[in-house]
Amino acid sequence: MKFIKSLYLNNFFFYVLAGLIGLFVCAFIFPNIYNAVWFGVLVLITFLVLDILLLYLTKTGFEADRVTPEKLSNGDLNPITLVLKNHYTFPVSVKIIDEIPVQFQVRDFKLIKSVKASEQKEVGYDLRPTERGEYYFGYLNIYVSSPLRLISRRFTFNNEQMVPTYPSYIQLRKYDLLAFSNNLYQYGIKKIRRIGHTMEFEQIKEYVQGDDLRTINWKATAKKNALMVNQFQDEKSQSVYMAIDKGRVMQMPFDGLSLLDYAINSTLVLSNVILKKQDKAGLFSFSKKVENRVYAEKRGSQMQKILETLYNIKTDFFESDYSRLYVDIKKNINQRSLIILYTNFETMDGLNRQLPYLKGIAKSHLLVVVFFQNTELNSIINKKTDTIQEVYDKIIAEKFMFEKRLIVNELKKYGIHSVLTQPENLTLDAINKYLEIKARGIL
Repeated sequence: MKFIKSLYLNNFFFYVLAGLIGLFVCAFIFPNIYNAVWFGVLVLITFLVLDILLLYLTKTGFEADRVTPEKLSNGDLNPITLVLKNHYTFPVSVKIIDEIPVQFQVRDFKLIKSVKASEQKEVGYDLRPTERGEYYFGYLNIYVSSPLRLISRRFTFNNEQMVPTYPSYIQLRKYDLLAFSNNLYQYGIKKIRRIGHTMEFEQIKEYVQGDDLRTINWKATAKKNALMVNQFQDEKSQSVYMAIDKGRVMQMPFDGLSLLDYAINSTLVLSNVILKKQDKAGLFSFSKKVENRVYAEKRGSQMQKILETLYNIKTDFFESDYSRLYVDIKKNINQRSLIILYTNFETMDGLNRQLPYLKGIAKSHLLVVVFFQNTELNSIINKKTDTIQEVYDKIIAEKFMFEKRLIVNELKKYGIHSVLTQPENLTLDAINKYLEIKARGIL
């Protein structure tokens, strides 16, 4: 029974069989080829039996294994490697059907490869998840054909393999050293304008070429009879909280990911930068209530704690309650902190409903509101208009884009910083804003 289940007739077999059936039909019309038809049938049966023997005489003729990352990175291409081992003494043709997780909705996945005799070969493909959670792989199905290619033998491996999908740790590695060196210029990000010295005094040292002339200590210079400069160090251990709005405004999709997942990915990367700068990183999320809280600390285990918390953020995209956010911050964050709020405002009316609470938060803390440009509007605005309807659509799109700029100006009036960004640039813009605040010493 197991033999029958693993045996599959290839297309080539059916092509030959169809040809023989055609010859049978012709044999009734031309009796002189009748014997040739039967000879062809005999040859087909002989090769079929030979093909079966070639594939089934070796019990473990073929092995395969699926190698996945320990966890998948949300929104990124994740490599999946298939290791193929041919134990046959002849080259084989292999059709690979991997039962990838249902979240990808791919029902026609297939790879066709050839593997030489006694060869081990690696093939791979990429998967890009667009939501966090558990992803279950099914069977890895391998259909092996001999050089005769009349039949295939099926091998199955790796049933029910679960791989969790976490916030984008690939981005975290990408921007780690780059952000730590305060150098994001190669990505086209605006230059940070440094205002004054926002550092703590460390020591007086001899001047070397490249030191800032404004830091020369003239009294020490006169005593030592050599140029001496003050050396400063960055202020450390300041608290930075990322507040993630997981209400309905963050449900909007962009390139497969929701705005919420973009905010989660950005929070993970920014937390790493904050801890590398010796500040304390914390986070919380909110919609109808405030939850997923991680208090701002700079322990060695803080990044793992933040990663696990971000992974477990779940939401039904309710209407967000900013009054509860204000009360919770006032109650639980006593020290002046930098609060980076990931949310989205589409209209001035939407902002004005929440503005009293944002102003209340900004009285005690440095508040940065991060919200998103609607990139679909750009395509409408830049599109050439030919009809009245297209002109109308363009005007409406320009109105919405103008309201976004009005929101930035309105927040600025009340001393609230803002970052208006496209989803794909969110991580870079958020890091740059944090580094700018550190450089200007306004926390």
